[in-house]
Amino acid sequence: MNLTIREIAEACGGKLTGGNAAEYDKCVSSVVIDSRKVEAGGVFLATIGERVDGHKFISQAFSAGAVLAVSQKTPEQLAVETGTEGMNRGCYCVVEDTLQALKDIAEFYRRKVGIPVVGITGSVGKTSTKEFIAGVLAEKYRVLKTEGNYNNEIGVPLTLLRIRPEHQVAVVEMGISDFGEMHRLSKMARPDVCVITNIGQCHLENLKTRDGILKAKSEIFDFMAENGEICLNGEDDKLKEVSEVNGHKPHFFGLGGNENEEVFAGEIVSHGLSGSDAVLHIFGETDSGEKRISVQVPLPGKHMVLNAAAAACVGRIFGLSEQEIARGIAGIEPVSGRNHLISLKYCTLIDDCYNANPASMRAAIDLLGMADTEKIAILGDMFELGENSDALHAGVGEYAVNAGLNRLYCVGENARHMYEAATALAGEETAVEYFPDRDSLLDSLKNHLREYLPEGCTVLLKASHGMEFGRLLESIPLLIENNVH
Repeated sequence: MNLTIREIAEACGGKLTGGNAAEYDKCVSSVVIDSRKVEAGGVFLATIGERVDGHKFISQAFSAGAVLAVSQKTPEQLAVETGTEGMNRGCYCVVEDTLQALKDIAEFYRRKVGIPVVGITGSVGKTSTKEFIAGVLAEKYRVLKTEGNYNNEIGVPLTLLRIRPEHQVAVVEMGISDFGEMHRLSKMARPDVCVITNIGQCHLENLKTRDGILKAKSEIFDFMAENGEICLNGEDDKLKEVSEVNGHKPHFFGLGGNENEEVFAGEIVSHGLSGSDAVLHIFGETDSGEKRISVQVPLPGKHMVLNAAAAACVGRIFGLSEQEIARGIAGIEPVSGRNHLISLKYCTLIDDCYNANPASMRAAIDLLGMADTEKIAILGDMFELGENSDALHAGVGEYAVNAGLNRLYCVGENARHMYEAATALAGEETAVEYFPDRDSLLDSLKNHLREYLPEGCTVLLKASHGMEFGRLLESIPLLIENNVH
């Protein structure tokens, strides 16, 4: 990577000590915070987490080939604290706060590499939209994209520090839960294109209202490039009212529900859980008429078609042809934890375990409703919903019953409100049951698998990340294997 030890120290205001000063102007190979990922010639940044202090692994990082440790402690202090002489070898950049140093280094590096950055935020669908946009742009450019859940104040700088000379565009997912966070993310990423997927009911504990969410998400514009572009969901009642940002007129994408949409998807033909066909209508800013692109969207649900429209909107800005846009959309693959279909011989699982809020819950229930089998939803607590949490959980319960699901299993303390509302509304056609925690559900599945999950059914698993529904996803196939003969 095009970054030297000396530049790292200058970027974060650190003091260099130890090592070979003649090496300070040589480029490092990488910057990581996990000592297990250290490369020869790389930098290990020792962060202090809730459970692990990275300073304990500096000696291990040097043994793995690191040429620099960014540390809050001097090598002499660490040698005394750990009793490890190995702490005295190697070069150190000593700073007051290594997490802040990570952000400072990433900001410096992003400005130095200079490639276009597409920043993506929103309440729901950030990751899927990121995949669509990256997939489309990859038809013409060499793209770096956010991996996994690296979308916060640690993940975003680590993503930026993965940019290499071969990359031509970076697609960066940006997630927040409070005011000021997006301002700091924007300062690092300095996006050339800003995409907002929607303004939904999430992180209400801190942001209070959807207007608060809009304000917090709009901080993405704080450090947008001077000639930047903005792509907004024209179907969202909050976003469609945005007429300009710092002199920039937004581009709107959608499903044809807003006359201002420059890119919208129509003629949608659903193929159930196999995806959809659609026609993208693209209106140019200067040329008359419109372009129409027939696309195959391989992931199910109308919200995925909307993601395809967002990708086409960004693709148009980057000069992609109709054929490139269509190929990019058709090649999208599901991401684990987000509407990922897992086909077992006994049943089908919809893995949407990564996170949840009321809007994404409703979208997932709609997706389950497309199945032509018995429909079962296992829904858990949604966190950070603030003072309206009980009512919002109840609303999801009512929505699930009205969607015509055959069975609804509510899991967790907050999900009791989901259960109570669903029970009050459900008739004989919908079975509703409550489980106080994940383990109690697993016990019932273990003892009565065929009763709770009849053969041939489709099962949705969705809850906030803290509910650890990924363990359910791991356990259910094993229970089937052990109980079905």
